[in-house]
Amino acid sequence: MRPVTTTGPSRFDDTGGQRVTSRRWHTDRLNPPNRLWGSNGVTFGPDGRLYVAQFLAGRISAVDPASGDVDVVVEQDGPVQAPDDLAFGADGSMYIADLTPGRVWRRTPDGAYTLVSDEVRVPNGITCVGDRLFVNEMRMNGRLLELFPDGGEPVVLTDGLALGNAMQLGPDGFLYYPHMIGNQVWRIPPDGGLPELFAEHVDDPVAVRFDKGGVLVVLSRGPAGIVTRVDLATGARSVVVSGVVGLDNAAFDAENRMYVSSFGSGGVTEMHEDGRTREIVPRGLSGPFGVTVDLRGTVYAADHYRLASPGDSGAGDSSGVLTHELQTFVHGVTADDGLLHFASQYGDIRTYDPVRRTTRVRVRGLDRPTGIAVAPDGSLVVAETGAGRVVRIDGTDAVTTVAAGLRHPVDVAFDAEGRCYVSDDRLGAVLRIDGEGDGDGEGGDGEAVAVTLAEGLGAPQGLAVRGGELFTVDTRDRCLRAVSLSTGESRIDAESLPVGLPPGITRADPALFAEGMPGSPRAFAGLAVAPDGTLLVSANGEGSVLRLTATDGGDSGGGGQGAGRTS
Repeated sequence: MRPVTTTGPSRFDDTGGQRVTSRRWHTDRLNPPNRLWGSNGVTFGPDGRLYVAQFLAGRISAVDPASGDVDVVVEQDGPVQAPDDLAFGADGSMYIADLTPGRVWRRTPDGAYTLVSDEVRVPNGITCVGDRLFVNEMRMNGRLLELFPDGGEPVVLTDGLALGNAMQLGPDGFLYYPHMIGNQVWRIPPDGGLPELFAEHVDDPVAVRFDKGGVLVVLSRGPAGIVTRVDLATGARSVVVSGVVGLDNAAFDAENRMYVSSFGSGGVTEMHEDGRTREIVPRGLSGPFGVTVDLRGTVYAADHYRLASPGDSGAGDSSGVLTHELQTFVHGVTADDGLLHFASQYGDIRTYDPVRRTTRVRVRGLDRPTGIAVAPDGSLVVAETGAGRVVRIDGTDAVTTVAAGLRHPVDVAFDAEGRCYVSDDRLGAVLRIDGEGDGDGEGGDGEAVAVTLAEGLGAPQGLAVRGGELFTVDTRDRCLRAVSLSTGESRIDAESLPVGLPPGITRADPALFAEGMPGSPRAFAGLAVAPDGTLLVSANGEGSVLRLTATDGGDSGGGGQGAGRTS
């Protein structure tokens, strides 16, 4: 894990990486800041720039393909919540598929917004054919519709889509679109008619695009970055493996150069027909959310769509981030005896073996679980944020309540004595769970009690215990706080952390679910202690992992580990 030197602006600010200040800790970054919060729909605008929708951020940026410069066009505090795809009409208006709230927007060249429709469920793929606007739905039995920006009822061309996504008009006059479930590409006349299966057995199709020569290009959403080209006249196919994990969309410039986006790692990449790539905007971490480290010192970040390691020299690109698996919707993570345990805000708890590359689902149906740790007895303890409780999962995957009636628990950690601590970012406090609990969450003499250890902390999220102190990432005040386990006294150990939204920006949280599909996760800034006593912070405002090393050279002094035990 070698530190990196940061240059150029980040998505958090224009300083080239927020300068963290601390008298107690030396701070470095394990990977450069990521300038995009993931990258989803891409299309060229009338000004020749490539416009990039960033679903996780609720932001749209414009990229200069020549210089790689990134300018924010649609900020996170605007009416658009979760843009997943976009297209330009003949008059230069931008049309945006706002997935989570189920809206389609029009943004005129002068920046004015109008709502085109709120009747499309999970809108995703969107395309313009002259003055006409088409959109499809990313859900089972989804629809493909024509919308009318100047008024008029939507027209349904077809239904039965098995998760629609990026689509485009072909040179033969048909609209082509993928069925993400089923590995198929379909087409239909834009004036309506019977849909026709055009190609099947296509690897995980997430987007269909046409190059300037009329060749159909199908992108795969899988880990290999597969791109399939299909000749419309003959059906002949060619397949290349690009290595760009989690491809999402593509656009071709006037010279037929192809630029691709990645939902998994962001960035913008130029891709040649033979699979060779050139980075325009480097890829990196979309979050990260939770962070942990094993006994060998390998750092793992839960990055929503994937499990990744920052600071890995084997990453293969300038991001310094290695993707281990496309583990969908991972937010909390903890290392334990060679295994990794995940908490997904969509209700799952999973255990992953990085050697065998196998995943075991432990629990389903929890209400927004976030932080996760391993108790001294080997059970998993989880902050079930949505339910306001802390739960325990034993070796048989039975779930019992440790403590209930909490306001908004976010993370959990244990000290050397086996006592459990919980952060609450709405209460602005860190709590200690006293007692064993009776396991039913219904109260009674045996139930555990949550005792306030420290309060008035802003919005504490990630927790980790180092010796006789507990550390927490305060996302409201953007600082690292240290709390004495014996007295509850606290101090600020590091300031100006790049966590949360950029300075001056506010954003209403989009829905966690959309039509039963996963929507927009809540930000979570995790924290972990490495075996050598260094602290690791999820700098989710800029897309990096920060490493904090004590300036006095002292070790951890023993104690617990906010990301769970590592031995």
